[in-house]
Amino acid sequence: MDNFEFRIVRKDKNSNARVGVIKTPHGEVNTPVFMPVGTQASVKTLSSEDLKEIGAEIILGNTYHLYLRPGHQLIKKAGGLHKFMSWDRPILTDSGGFQVFSLNSLTKTSEEGVRFQSHLDGSYHLFTPEKVIEIQHALGADIIMVLDEPVLYPCSFEQAERANKLTLNWAERCKQAHKKVKDKGFKHTQVLFGIIQGSTYPELRKKSAEALVKLDFPGYAIGGLSLGEPKSTTFDMVDLCVSCISEEKPRYLMGVGTPEDIVEAISRGIDMFDCVLPTRNARNASLFTRLGKLIIKNSEYADDFSPIDAECGCSVCRNYSRAYLRHLFNTGEVSALRLATIHSLYFYMDLMRMAKDAILKDSFLEWRKNFLKSYQSNQQEEGDNVGDN
Repeated sequence: MDNFEFRIVRKDKNSNARVGVIKTPHGEVNTPVFMPVGTQASVKTLSSEDLKEIGAEIILGNTYHLYLRPGHQLIKKAGGLHKFMSWDRPILTDSGGFQVFSLNSLTKTSEEGVRFQSHLDGSYHLFTPEKVIEIQHALGADIIMVLDEPVLYPCSFEQAERANKLTLNWAERCKQAHKKVKDKGFKHTQVLFGIIQGSTYPELRKKSAEALVKLDFPGYAIGGLSLGEPKSTTFDMVDLCVSCISEEKPRYLMGVGTPEDIVEAISRGIDMFDCVLPTRNARNASLFTRLGKLIIKNSEYADDFSPIDAECGCSVCRNYSRAYLRHLFNTGEVSALRLATIHSLYFYMDLMRMAKDAILKDSFLEWRKNFLKSYQSNQQEEGDNVGDN
């Protein structure tokens, strides 16, 4: 804990939004923050240098994928994930629980852990709380996560309750394993976050949050949301979880990633976000802008020599036109994927910067209203042209 600290810099006067700083062994992270997803020790199409230029302060890696390939022991031999991928800023690794359950149709869950087959070769593996802590210690991320059992939406109360009991039991075992395991190959101390589950059942969400708070984790994630439930339900669950977590602890909303949802969650007191949406959409020619999503392959951009977003300061908008990027996509040029990803991630980084600035000026609600009005109204107009290629 000597190497980890969360400090609130400013709270918005008219909402629960706040600006904070997370101190880690690999530098500070200014919140609210969006973490690009580097599932396999790489944010697809980008280098670590690209990520720094974009302004990423922390990235996310995945325990499940890195365990299967290239293996946590190899990464440990390389000096840890930071050295392996040449990234000297903070890293968060998730436990791989979501991937185990979402990528495998046949899993066997017990008190011991979860047995699953690799999606690569069909080989069998067992993730226990102790095992995922061992793997994450070897990876050497600054923030690591407990093993949890997420449930898909919709699910019965009984299914959610059973998963909740396992998640809480596993969280306690993860914490004990984290205390015991001392990896002499790394000079810094990692911190372990708990994950609140409970599906869309308020009683279970509250029970999960209160039990995890008693375990006194340095930070808390809210998992199992944005899986198809109504938006109003999503944010009801967010509000409930936030009300249970001390203001002095960082709050991480897992996998929620549309600009509208992020802005809404910030207003409710969330500090950390991750999602594959900006990178995945970019590789499919769907780009984020202040005026909504832009489908760059649409024919209307064939002779449009303006930047993707006139207000964007990314290197792509400074140097290339919509017409050129459309040409790259339509001719199958690999560079299209990289340039589109740079732009969309920069948009997300800039979104965080604008939100922080508004909170510091006590004008967050006004900024949110103006941003969403411009973004959502134009997004609907753009959506009418999705099929025009």
